[in-house]
Amino acid sequence: MLITRRSVLSSAGAAMLAGRAIAAPQPTRVAVAQCPDYGQALTPALNGLFDQLGGLGKLVKGKTVAIKVNLTGSPTYRLGHSPLETTHYTHPSVIGATVHLMGRAGARRIRIVESPWSTAAPIEEYVLQANWEPNEILRAAPSVEFVNTNWGGPKRKYSRFQVPNGGHIFPGFDLHPAYEECDLFVSLAKMKDHVTTGITLAMKNCFGITPCTIYGTGAGADEPSLTPTGGRGMFHAGDRQPSKSAPQEREHSVPKQGGARVPRIVSDIIAARPIHLSIVEGIDTMSGGEGPWTGPGLKVISPRLLVAGLNPVATDAVCMRLMNYDPMARRGTPPFESSDNMLELAEQLGAGSRDPNLIDISGVPIERAKFDFAALREQKKKIPGARV
Repeated sequence: MLITRRSVLSSAGAAMLAGRAIAAPQPTRVAVAQCPDYGQALTPALNGLFDQLGGLGKLVKGKTVAIKVNLTGSPTYRLGHSPLETTHYTHPSVIGATVHLMGRAGARRIRIVESPWSTAAPIEEYVLQANWEPNEILRAAPSVEFVNTNWGGPKRKYSRFQVPNGGHIFPGFDLHPAYEECDLFVSLAKMKDHVTTGITLAMKNCFGITPCTIYGTGAGADEPSLTPTGGRGMFHAGDRQPSKSAPQEREHSVPKQGGARVPRIVSDIIAARPIHLSIVEGIDTMSGGEGPWTGPGLKVISPRLLVAGLNPVATDAVCMRLMNYDPMARRGTPPFESSDNMLELAEQLGAGSRDPNLIDISGVPIERAKFDFAALREQKKKIPGARV
């Protein structure tokens, strides 16, 4: 197995890779827009967000961009008869519009990356099962490709990312080389609740950059398995370690429950592989959980929201406020009834600030754009057997 060694050293938010510096993003401006649907208003709304952040050109011109999308769960899972993109997948129109704008701004190469459920098959084949047309995304700009990062490819090649200062649980991660080969890393997430971590936004979206050949239920004991099988149960339960070829857990005192482990691991991941641009879409989405498997009490909703920022912690904090949640909330308080606050944990690793007083919000004011996920959460709690 070939591994490229990536050492990320923390100093005032900077990371060092084999002689090149990748700065952990620190700007705290977050832009908010309302968008009625995924039609003609979408591209101008996204472009307006990017302009408020200083423009896409300075971020992407002449660069290789990796865009992590959210395709959580099998494409056969649906909430009722709703298309997956209106509930729990990043909408293909948002992906396509983002790719188009980045291509127009001069991006040299754009890679759509994801680790889809329990497969090493091409992502194009995966999304066809969700009734998407992948060519519409591939043709949105020059030099666009999909990359399945749930394995190391035929060469079983991985790149090592170290967590600055050691991390909460993991000191580092072995990831697909696509996460090393990019100049700009983007998290393009869906705005949702999450039954394990309370919310899933730009940071939690990156839970899925870890390959199941190393971190899945069927991962090899010593070396990565040839293909991925199962999910990332070890991250939730702590019932086994990753393949021995990858960094092992350094901290074993954390309770072996998802609400304690997963927020810490997400924080470790985004500290090791910094997010340079966070985009969260909630034009249509779902309340009550991250996918149809988290019912009962799930609803298809239309918040009509788009959010973008240059710091993932700040962006997630603004999203939480738009959902009528408090980003400063502690465990035991909605939406963190049974989990620790991953924003606080990421903040402890120097990944950004969740403090509303330290975030410059542009665009639509929060009070005008707010959609009350919190009220729907309280309704779900009254349903027998519902999980929050």
